[in-house]
Amino acid sequence: MIGKNIAKLRKQKGLTLTELAERAGVAKSYLSNIEREVHQNPSIQVIEKIIFVLGVEIEEVIRGVYITEQNRQWQILIKEMRELGIEKDQMETVKQRIYEVKNK
Repeated sequence: MIGKNIAKLRKQKGLTLTELAERAGVAKSYLSNIEREVHQNPSIQVIEKIIFVLGVEIEEVIRGVYITEQNRQWQILIKEMRELGIEKDQMETVKQRIYEVKNK
Protein backbone atom coordinates (compact mmCIF):
# COMPACT_ATOMS: atom_id res chain seq x y z
CA MET A 1 0.00 0.00 0.00
CA ILE A 2 2.97 2.33 0.54
CA GLY A 3 3.63 2.54 -3.18
CA LYS A 4 0.05 3.42 -4.03
CA ASN A 5 0.01 6.08 -1.31
CA ILE A 6 3.22 7.61 -2.64
CA ALA A 7 1.83 7.68 -6.18
CA LYS A 8 -1.40 9.28 -4.98
CA LEU A 9 0.41 11.95 -2.95
CA ARG A 10 2.85 12.62 -5.80
CA LYS A 11 -0.02 13.22 -8.20
CA GLN A 12 -1.85 15.41 -5.67
CA LYS A 13 1.28 17.56 -5.45
CA GLY A 14 1.43 17.79 -9.24
CA LEU A 15 4.77 16.04 -9.54
CA THR A 16 5.83 13.61 -12.21
CA LEU A 17 7.64 10.41 -11.32
CA THR A 18 10.83 11.92 -12.74
CA GLU A 19 10.49 15.12 -10.70
CA LEU A 20 9.94 13.28 -7.42
CA ALA A 21 12.78 10.87 -8.11
CA GLU A 22 15.21 13.69 -8.93
CA ARG A 23 14.21 15.86 -5.95
CA ALA A 24 14.36 12.91 -3.55
CA GLY A 25 17.65 11.64 -4.94
CA VAL A 26 16.17 8.25 -5.76
CA ALA A 27 16.50 6.38 -9.04
CA LYS A 28 13.41 6.82 -11.20
CA SER A 29 13.23 3.08 -11.85
CA TYR A 30 13.41 2.37 -8.11
CA LEU A 31 10.63 4.87 -7.37
CA SER A 32 8.56 3.39 -10.19
CA ASN A 33 9.01 -0.07 -8.68
CA ILE A 34 7.90 1.25 -5.29
CA GLU A 35 4.79 2.91 -6.74
CA ARG A 36 3.87 -0.20 -8.72
CA GLU A 37 4.56 -2.23 -5.58
CA VAL A 38 7.16 -4.39 -7.29
CA HIS A 39 9.44 -3.31 -4.43
CA GLN A 40 7.14 -3.38 -1.41
CA ASN A 41 9.50 -2.58 1.47
CA PRO A 42 11.55 0.53 0.74
CA SER A 43 14.01 1.58 3.42
CA ILE A 44 13.06 4.22 5.94
CA GLN A 45 15.81 6.41 4.47
CA VAL A 46 14.13 6.35 1.06
CA ILE A 47 10.71 7.01 2.59
CA GLU A 48 12.15 9.96 4.54
CA LYS A 49 13.56 11.46 1.33
CA ILE A 50 10.21 11.06 -0.41
CA ILE A 51 8.11 12.53 2.41
CA PHE A 52 10.49 15.48 2.69
CA VAL A 53 9.96 16.32 -0.98
CA LEU A 54 6.21 15.72 -0.78
CA GLY A 55 5.94 17.74 2.43
CA VAL A 56 3.81 15.13 4.17
CA GLU A 57 3.91 13.12 7.38
CA ILE A 58 5.06 9.52 7.36
CA GLU A 59 1.56 8.36 8.37
CA GLU A 60 0.25 9.65 5.06
CA VAL A 61 2.65 7.39 3.18
CA ILE A 62 2.54 4.33 5.40
CA ARG A 63 -1.12 4.26 6.37
CA GLY A 64 -2.64 6.44 3.68
CA VAL A 65 -3.96 8.75 6.38
CA TYR A 66 -4.53 12.29 5.18
CA ILE A 67 -3.39 14.79 7.76
CA THR A 68 -4.91 18.24 7.56
CA GLU A 69 -2.78 21.32 8.11
CA GLN A 70 -4.64 21.99 11.35
CA ASN A 71 -3.90 18.48 12.63
CA ARG A 72 -0.28 18.88 11.56
CA GLN A 73 -0.04 22.07 13.65
CA TRP A 74 -1.50 20.26 16.68
CA GLN A 75 1.02 17.45 16.23
CA ILE A 76 3.85 19.98 16.14
CA LEU A 77 2.53 21.62 19.33
CA ILE A 78 2.32 18.27 21.12
CA LYS A 79 5.81 17.33 19.96
CA GLU A 80 7.19 20.65 21.23
CA MET A 81 5.45 20.13 24.58
CA ARG A 82 7.03 16.68 24.89
CA GLU A 83 10.44 18.11 24.01
CA LEU A 84 9.98 20.66 26.80
CA GLY A 85 9.43 17.78 29.21
CA ILE A 86 5.72 18.38 29.76
CA GLU A 87 4.16 15.18 31.05
CA LYS A 88 0.79 13.74 29.99
CA ASP A 89 -1.02 14.91 33.12
CA GLN A 90 0.36 18.42 32.56
CA MET A 91 -0.91 18.27 28.96
CA GLU A 92 -4.36 17.46 30.33
CA THR A 93 -4.18 20.62 32.43
CA VAL A 94 -3.23 22.63 29.34
CA LYS A 95 -6.11 21.01 27.45
CA GLN A 96 -8.58 22.00 30.16
CA ARG A 97 -7.28 25.57 30.09
CA ILE A 98 -7.72 25.69 26.30
CA TYR A 99 -11.35 24.61 26.69
CA GLU A 100 -11.89 27.30 29.30
CA VAL A 101 -10.46 29.99 27.01
CA LYS A 102 -12.46 28.69 24.05
CA ASN A 103 -15.74 28.71 25.96
CA LYS A 104 -15.40 32.27 27.32
